Amino acid sequence: MALALPLLGVATPARAATGPTATVSMGDSYISGEAGRWKGNSDTTSGSRDGTDRAWTGSAYDPARVYGSTYASGCDRSDVAEVKSASGISQAQLNLACSGATSANVFRAANGGQSFKGEAPQADQLAALAGQYDIKLITLSVGGNDLGFADVISTCVQDYMVWWSYCHDDQQAAVDSRIDAAMAGAAKSVDEIRAVMSAAGYAQGSYRIVLQSYPSPIPRSSENRYPESGWSRTNTGGCPFWDQDADWARDSLVPQISDRLAGVAAAKGVQFLDLRDLLQGREVCAKATRLATPSTPPSATTSEWARFLDLGTTVQGTTQESFHPNYYAQLALGRCVTLINAKTSGNWSCRNTAGQDATGVYLAARP
Repeated sequence: MALALPLLGVATPARAATGPTATVSMGDSYISGEAGRWKGNSDTTSGSRDGTDRAWTGSAYDPARVYGSTYASGCDRSDVAEVKSASGISQAQLNLACSGATSANVFRAANGGQSFKGEAPQADQLAALAGQYDIKLITLSVGGNDLGFADVISTCVQDYMVWWSYCHDDQQAAVDSRIDAAMAGAAKSVDEIRAVMSAAGYAQGSYRIVLQSYPSPIPRSSENRYPESGWSRTNTGGCPFWDQDADWARDSLVPQISDRLAGVAAAKGVQFLDLRDLLQGREVCAKATRLATPSTPPSATTSEWARFLDLGTTVQGTTQESFHPNYYAQLALGRCVTLINAKTSGNWSCRNTAGQDATGVYLAARP
């Protein structure tokens, strides 16, 4: 009989609180909503930029119309970020992701996490919300900043514009030197999220975690509408990459990162959302798309779904918005989340249908 009381003490704790159902997004700029300001691209530098700039008030630019108070901090959580664009999943949509965040900005402070842009580590923010809401789905995008993805892009752009050399060889070596640590950070991020949810009284099967990868913002060389020589990729298109570097980024680097993140998801027992092909045919400078002009307004079916490089005479917003999913892509990402929410198991690739808007986005089973 003496054993009965200790056994009562190991029962699974009850949920700390009940409240509105919620979905949560965590991680970096590819999920925070960076570049949600832009509906396609235009090389017109004034006014509404041919209807592409959602920050235009009619007399001035107010990015807070899109990013709210997070524009001031640089987290850039847009009003159409995927957690906001997803439909029919939950009563509340909570965006904790922040542009520029690394995995260390996801971990709890008590376990090595670091504050970022004036905010507590994201896992600690999650802990504060876990008792207020009934969290059902957590989507996570992390690893790109641990890899130094922005530095890779910057180097490739400089090699095209300044040095006239290729970047893929030395940048592949740089990525290879960092990728194990980046994946370890992604794995620990999942562990940190689970620890927070467990401490808040959630049973592991009462919510789901989806780890997602990254889409390619630029096309392979055969699908670029601008010639490699000359300055049209820089001055007009905003995609200054050599053909070999573009092919490497689209068909080697992005798949490498996706495959490694899929391995993390498998090891941690969470679902994986593969986004490598989400922007296929909709990338910056893709042949199937065009810039908006005074006579051809932006459209989800004809405009690019990624922000071009803001550089030189084409500067319109902020450089950190460059090469991120824009307004149209974020609606598509929201559709991806809506669809995977209906899939209680399995790993999935999210893709678009040529000539259609976000309603043409679909999932394909991933091995």
